[in-house]
Amino acid sequence: MANQAEKAAVFRELHHRPSAFVIPNPWDIGTARILEALGFEALATTSAGFAFTLGRNDGAALVSREETLAHSKDLVEATTLPVSADLENGFGHGPKDVAKTITLAAEVGLVGGSIEDATGDPDNPIYDLGLARERIAAALEATRALPFPFILTARAENFLFGRHDLDDTIKRLQAFEEAGADVLYAPGLRDLESIGTLCRAVSKPVNVVMGLGAGVNFSVKQLSDAGVKRISLGSSLARAALGAFLRAANEIKEDGSFTFADEAVGFRDLAPFFEASEN
Repeated sequence: MANQAEKAAVFRELHHRPSAFVIPNPWDIGTARILEALGFEALATTSAGFAFTLGRNDGAALVSREETLAHSKDLVEATTLPVSADLENGFGHGPKDVAKTITLAAEVGLVGGSIEDATGDPDNPIYDLGLARERIAAALEATRALPFPFILTARAENFLFGRHDLDDTIKRLQAFEEAGADVLYAPGLRDLESIGTLCRAVSKPVNVVMGLGAGVNFSVKQLSDAGVKRISLGSSLARAALGAFLRAANEIKEDGSFTFADEAVGFRDLAPFFEASEN
């Protein structure tokens, strides 16, 4: 099994390929092992997907830093792949809080993580740019103290909070790039033109999330051609699984039938994904 430094080197190299790679988001040990067996090269946690397993909504302070890092450690230890984590807003407002989170993330085996510029305050949802940049700079200072290249992703959350301002989003990502962020990410963009404009405005690798909602369904090739280097899935796989669960449960409750089982994956199909963990 590769050590943390080797995983980190592999993860960094993935971001500098000519075309984009997909980093899917498992929400538990089983889904992490399935994704590795299917041939994906790196994994990322999903704050929402994990929150759902705890019976909670996704959001600031609804899942603690300790819970997030324990979950991340489970995924790191479940596979041989590099794992990056959704570290939300760093679990604190101050730059020192963010730096501490990065240090702790490295201690559980992660080789990357993302930090949002969202405050968790519905009345003031986005940090002022000056503070947001200081938070990313503090995170980068923490990564430089590590004995391996931790990949820091800086997120601009405007589009998830009703601020559909591409110029301001680009300005924020450029500030994070100047602070030293390794990857830039603005979730919520819904058209290739905006994605391409963003990619051309920065020099660092750009992450785009697919599966957030209906009507945004670009291929890996389309996103790669637009300049994207990494494609994540957020909570979309978890929500797809929960969608199938809800349809099955509603069929049983409302119709008294069980046709959902016709499409359920069989035991024999699942067994190979988990046999290695029993050895």
